[in-house]
Amino acid sequence: FEMLKPGTVGRPIPGVFVKIAADGEILTRGPHVMQGYYHRPEATAEAIDADGYFHTGDIGMVDADGCLRITDRKKDLIVTAGGKNIAPQPIEAMLKTNKFFSNAVLLGDKRRFPIMLLVPNFEAMAQWAQVKGLPMLAHEELSALPEVCEKLEREARKSLRDLAQYEMPKKFLILARDFTIESGELTPKMSVRRKVVEENYRDQIEALYEEE
Repeated sequence: FEMLKPGTVGRPIPGVFVKIAADGEILTRGPHVMQGYYHRPEATAEAIDADGYFHTGDIGMVDADGCLRITDRKKDLIVTAGGKNIAPQPIEAMLKTNKFFSNAVLLGDKRRFPIMLLVPNFEAMAQWAQVKGLPMLAHEELSALPEVCEKLEREARKSLRDLAQYEMPKKFLILARDFTIESGELTPKMSVRRKVVEENYRDQIEALYEEE
C-alpha cells in the first residue's frame, strides 16, 4: 500500500485490487493472495470467490483519496432487525474520547434498535458528583443515582451526535464496574469479548428491550 495517511492502510500498490462488498467487507485480489488452503477446497471457496477476491473478514471503506480504512471485524458487525449494518467499534471509540467513559459496548444484532453499555470513568464521575453536591457513595451506588445516569447519557449522546439515526443507541445501560479479564469480558490483550459481556448482562439488556 502506498501513500501515508494516519488512520488508513494507504492506497493499494499497482497490481493489488481492493473493493468493498455490499455488506462493507474488504475484498482484495492480486499476487499477494494465496492460491488456496492445502487440500481444503471448501475452505478455499469460502475465502476466495469466483472472481479471485479474498474475503478478508474486515469491514472498511475507501476514502476520497483512495486510501483504505479498516473500521471493524465482520464477525462483530451488527445487523439490525431492519437490515441496517452497524460497525460497533468506531462508535465505541467515540465514547472513549469523552473523559466520563472508560469503556463502551454497542449491541443490537437482530434487534429493532441498538443499545449501548457504558462503563463510566469512575474518578471523573465522582468528581462531577462532588461538585454537584451529591453524596459520596461507592461506585455501584453512585452510578445508579438518577442525576448521574442522566449526566452520563447526555454526555454519550453528545459524543455520538454525528451518527446516523439508525446507528444511535436508543437506550443506555450504565455499568457499576469495568470489564475484567477475570470475568472473561477482556482478553489478555485487553480486547473486549462482546459475547461474554452480552451474556453477563443479559437480564439487564432484555429488560431494556422489554420496556418498549
